[in-house]
Amino acid sequence: MLVYRGFSQTAHSATVLTIGNFDGVHLGHRALLARLTAAAAAAGLPAAVLTFEPHPREFFAPESAPSRLSTLREKLELLADDGTDLVHVCHFNAGFAALTANEFIERVLLGALRIRHLIIGDDFRFGAGRTGNFDLLAESGARLGFRVEAMESVTLDGERVSSSAVRDALQAGRIEHAARLLGRPYAIDGRVVHGDKIGRQLGFHTANIRIKHERPPLQGVFAVEVKGLPGGPHRGAANLGYRPSAHQVVRPLLEVHLLDFNADIYGAHLIVRFLHKMRDEMKFPDFSALRAQIAQDVADVKAYFQL
Repeated sequence: MLVYRGFSQTAHSATVLTIGNFDGVHLGHRALLARLTAAAAAAGLPAAVLTFEPHPREFFAPESAPSRLSTLREKLELLADDGTDLVHVCHFNAGFAALTANEFIERVLLGALRIRHLIIGDDFRFGAGRTGNFDLLAESGARLGFRVEAMESVTLDGERVSSSAVRDALQAGRIEHAARLLGRPYAIDGRVVHGDKIGRQLGFHTANIRIKHERPPLQGVFAVEVKGLPGGPHRGAANLGYRPSAHQVVRPLLEVHLLDFNADIYGAHLIVRFLHKMRDEMKFPDFSALRAQIAQDVADVKAYFQL
């Protein structure tokens, strides 16, 4: 998959395109991508995605913007997994936000991305003031020579599948329901870095994983599966949060105690898949109480995995 930043380079060929934030790449997104890749294959053209960085809501109202389900890297990996050929990452800034709907169609869709066929979600809006919609795209397509189709929302047991629904499920600790909406377990990836070795003092070695999520959509202690190590995936007990009982941190930290692996893994890039929430993060009065709770957490996670 090829990734382009902005629109400094015109697409090398005509494209079949879809547009969206694709935060989390859930079942609704994946259905849209399946239609995209099928249409692209039928036309003999690349399947292209236009997405935004930062998320438009982070640009317009950073204080109230929702937590992200996926970093840009994670999103790109998921888009590649679903067969996307090209991704254009648009830097969402004041200049882009000021484009009128017609300017967006003519300068971006036709001028830079050379669309032949556009597939969008049924709630897609664009242009300054969100004045652009499906009707404007369809009228422009008939006049300028590209096809437009809208895809209805995907539902699961009567619930509309959306990034908000996934986020709400994760925040409520309904990890298995979030996995159903995503079509896979929710995951965060990052690189193993040196920590303060608190885990060793407590009798449980942990991998400290540097994550780029500033406000992850879930916190607590979890049963997890870890990919990226030899012989994997490996099972583990993970804590994601701020460590209120031991050297509290200001940025969220992901720590994983692997149940069946003991080796030097500093520098490894790991994907941590969250399978079940065991409990909320807690503050303990002393290391002794913390050590006892970690031992209980590991025992509970082993029981979850029937080990």
